[in-house]
Amino acid sequence: MDTKKSYFKYLAGLLLFGSNGVVASYIHLSSYEIVFLRSVLGAALLLGLFFLTGHRFTALRHKKDLLFIAVSGIAMAADWLFLFEAYARIGVSLGMLINYTGPAIVIALSPLILKERITFAKVAELAAALLGAFFISGQAVIEGISAWGLLCAGLSAAAYAVMVLSNKLAQEITGTENAGIQLFCTAVVVAVFVGWKQGLSMEIPSGDWLFVLQLGLFNTGVGCYCYFSAIGDLPAQSVAISGYLEPLSAVMLSVLILHETMTPLQIAGAALIIGGAACGNLL
Repeated sequence: MDTKKSYFKYLAGLLLFGSNGVVASYIHLSSYEIVFLRSVLGAALLLGLFFLTGHRFTALRHKKDLLFIAVSGIAMAADWLFLFEAYARIGVSLGMLINYTGPAIVIALSPLILKERITFAKVAELAAALLGAFFISGQAVIEGISAWGLLCAGLSAAAYAVMVLSNKLAQEITGTENAGIQLFCTAVVVAVFVGWKQGLSMEIPSGDWLFVLQLGLFNTGVGCYCYFSAIGDLPAQSVAISGYLEPLSAVMLSVLILHETMTPLQIAGAALIIGGAACGNLL
């Protein structure tokens, strides 16, 4: 695939993910119901695209990798459930920024799980991310922002780390097949959770359907297709650095569209998380 085309698709996927919180803010359902609809619609579209493009599943030939992807899908369900609850409690910008301490957790655990060598630059990135999260959360606590919302954002970061590490252990199942299986597992887990919590029957306001379809089919289905079909054709360094377009776009959109505000200390925390990550991948 042409590198420029892959890069465009990757950036498009990141921007779609970055707008998830803004789109979800227009849906008058619980965070759990939003995640349920998102995962089911996204999985249906991605699996449909997989078959329509002439692909066939190879996952049963690699049962160990399939198990890792299933664990990754369960973790992604937890990530989304906690993250969208954080959006509802503390806002899109703060929720997304705390969630993006997840890559720092991956860095801390990768030497143990993936046997990767940790460098000084990665240690500096980890320290910057944790300090940035401390600035953001500390200021939020002082202002009386929901402690449960902050905890949900932190738990979403931990679930993100489990998702990434589990997925990286799956070496043979890649691309759209990987994404489709993972989204399917996510949808099943979320369906079980929502069914246990409140039942699967829900009333969607007529004015919300457009945003539900946008979040599920476009932001999630198309977004995952763009993301997972492009990263294999791009240099790892470009993927790592460009990936921070997602939280940056989420913060900008929440400020411009939802009129969320951040204090100078929280802005400094955001700069530490995003800037530290970018420098850690450049050095």
